[in-house]
Amino acid sequence: MGTIVLTRTDVAALLSLDVCIGAVEEAFRAHGLGRLAPPGAIGHPVAGGGFHVKAASLTLGRPYFAAKTNGNFTHNGERFGLPRIQGVIVLCDAERGTPLALMDSIEITSLRTGAATAVAARHLARPDAAVATIVGCGVQGRVQLRALTRVRPLRKVHAYDATPEVARRFAADLAPELGIDIEAVTDLGPATRRSDIVVTCTPSSQPILGARDVGPGTFVAAVGADSEGKQEIDPHLLASSAVVVDVLEQCATFGDLHHVLAAGAMRREDVRAELGQVVAGTKPGRLTDEETIIFDSTGTALQDVAAAAVVYERALERTMGHVIDLGA
Repeated sequence: MGTIVLTRTDVAALLSLDVCIGAVEEAFRAHGLGRLAPPGAIGHPVAGGGFHVKAASLTLGRPYFAAKTNGNFTHNGERFGLPRIQGVIVLCDAERGTPLALMDSIEITSLRTGAATAVAARHLARPDAAVATIVGCGVQGRVQLRALTRVRPLRKVHAYDATPEVARRFAADLAPELGIDIEAVTDLGPATRRSDIVVTCTPSSQPILGARDVGPGTFVAAVGADSEGKQEIDPHLLASSAVVVDVLEQCATFGDLHHVLAAGAMRREDVRAELGQVVAGTKPGRLTDEETIIFDSTGTALQDVAAAAVVYERALERTMGHVIDLGA
């Protein structure tokens, strides 16, 4: 049939947040049950940014393999008027090696990152969690909040951004869309201490959330540390909390966990579980209402292949995309 080429517009039309949450949860469950080969990731820094390649396989009626190459350049907007993250996903038949689809990665990366937080919140946040703080109100912050509303009964949200106007636009846009009270704040600590859920999704290279910034029972999703130089959570906060990671090897290499291990404040064996193990029920998640739980979310190829497979199958059903013969 050839290889289907799908643009970002195509992907957005084929993949909804709710469908993505379901696909990502099933991928984590399969990983937690030991049914999948470990996902892989490599990073390559360059001047002004860097690239990472993430790869994984997954069987969904048929065996799939996906490899994503993303460029991450923090200052792309002001320098070139381009997105910070750009890239492509190659989806292959894992039985024959045939390239099935080549698709833009931006929409999938955005949705699957929010989906992982939703899955983690479903299993790790208190069931009655109603107040949240979003730290970083860009595109990913918006996806994070939309995803959280799918799994927890939020009634109040604090929006914080290093650029206050961005937080104000976030609140003005999403409050009517989601039907909840969203307040832009300029003082982070008081907001997070009043929150049941805190999501950090920033490009920060130093801690922005410390041990004094969260109260007992808080669920924290640390999303921004997706490369070795990034850090959002103070090592003392991690060391004093229950830690769940998306993939241990990856988080130990370049997640927030990487920094606390380097500081000697934690050991790998101190990590409670990988998210897949919690979803599969092979390891415990939240033990008490009072414990603080941090989800170190570095973003895995498990999420990419799950979302890409859904996009591909829906593209076939709807005859979308441009088919090319790469072997011609």
